[in-house]
Parts: sequence; C-alpha cells; structure tokens
Amino acid sequence: MELRRFAEVDDFLDVAGEFLGAREAEHNLIFGVCSNLRETPEAFNGPPYFAVVLDGERVVAAALRTPPFRLILSEIDDPSAIGILAADALEEGAPGVIGPVEHVRAFVEAWEERGGPPGHLQMSDRVYRLTEVRHPPPVPGHRRLATPADRELVLAWTEAFMLEAFGEVDLDEVAATTDRWLAGRGRTLHLWEDGEVVSLTGVGGKTPNGIRIGPVYTPPTVRGRGYASALVAAVSQAELDAGRRFCFLFTDLANPTSNHIYQVIGYEAICDFDAYGFDGG
Repeated sequence: MELRRFAEVDDFLDVAGEFLGAREAEHNLIFGVCSNLRETPEAFNGPPYFAVVLDGERVVAAALRTPPFRLILSEIDDPSAIGILAADALEEGAPGVIGPVEHVRAFVEAWEERGGPPGHLQMSDRVYRLTEVRHPPPVPGHRRLATPADRELVLAWTEAFMLEAFGEVDLDEVAATTDRWLAGRGRTLHLWEDGEVVSLTGVGGKTPNGIRIGPVYTPPTVRGRGYASALVAAVSQAELDAGRRFCFLFTDLANPTSNHIYQVIGYEAICDFDAYGFDGG
C-alpha cells in the first residue's frame, strides 16, 4: 500500500473524490471542509493536511486536517490502511480525530501504539441524511435570512451554542465565524422570527449533491415550541427546491430531543461518528 499526500484541495479530490462520493453522506464532513477551504481559506490557520492510502490504483482510505481542528477520517476499506494513516499523521501532529466509530477507535489505538499521546472520547455524533421533508405542524412566525443588523444576537447565540455543545468557546473565533456567515461566505444563516427571533440555523459545507445544516440553536426559554423543527424543515426544503439531492446534519447522541425532532421531519440516520482528543492537543 502507498500513502500519498497532497498540498491542494483539488488535487486531493481528483484522487479521492470518486471514493468519497460513493458514500456521500458518510463523507459529507470531508466534502464540506473541502468546500470551505475553497470559499474561506482564511478561516484556517495553517496549511491543510490531505492524505490518501492506495492499494495499487484503488483508494482504500482518506484523511484531512485543517489546523487547528481534528483530523477527519473517511470510511476505511482496508483495515491495514489505519496504521499507515496513523504513522503519517503522527509526524504532523493533531489535537484529535473524528470519523466513523470503528475506524476512529482503531486509529486511536494505532496512534497510541506508535507513541502518540493518549486519546479520550469527547463526543459521539450521528450523521443524518434527508431527501424529502416531512413538514411539522405549523408554528407561528416565519423564516428569514440573518443580516448584519443581527450580529450581536448571532454572536451571543453562537457563543451559547458552543458552550452548550463543547463546553468551551474561543470568542475571537466566534466573532470571525459570525462575520463570515453574515457576509454569506461559505455559509448562510437563517432565523425563525415570531415577534422576536426565536431560533437560528446555518447552511454550509457543500457536497457534490448536497449541503450540511447546522448549527441549530434555540434559547432555552423558548424550546419545546416547535421553532427549531419549523426552521430546519423550511431551510431543508429550500435547499432541495434549489436542486440539492440531499441535506445532511450531525446530532449529539447525548441529546435525544434533537435526534427525535430531525427524524420526525425526514432525516434518516446513516452512521455514527466519534470525536477523540489527544492529551496535550
């Protein structure tokens, strides 16, 4: 087997694109990051890492990393590719790894065997795919695009989402992300308004035939009223109407409410992802 690295996103996709596209839902995060690299390269603070493992001419595994974020693993078609990727990625370093559960766990084991810092599970997610919206019962209000006038609200809600989802937040990154989103660079933000704004979701991370929905945030004081369901359904329908075949989203498996409401509006579970952090990363 041979590991091949790439310096440019298009060169990586020229080799790995067919392999990744055969399981587009499972690889929607990789495709989305590639899209973001094209549209907002300034969002990343170092050169990306792209790697493909080939068995002859057949791609059996792929990985990418955009500093300062975790390494992302593809589906793995030959388990021996995991050790090859771990050895190569260890030379570059990484704060963690995310990807399909069994492959990530095997990667962490291979990483530690080769002298890498110990890994610890930080989050377990589920990947969902939608092809047809089942519209929820109507709720008061309407969807609209966020504008620069919403900046303070978006800042506050993005910070709250990050704290709730990950337990920590980088305020400088929240501000930079908010400004990119409001400028429509790589993502659009949508709000549900019922007298006041009551829910937020983003749309971005394009794939060959789809796009990812998220984050989704509703303040605790107005949860349970159907606003997030209405907003995600409306945004997802708009994307399908625009010609997308798929919408994707990630949910935290520790949050049964979000997993339920997305299934009700037509999102189907595809696979589970684990995210590990490495000690000192």
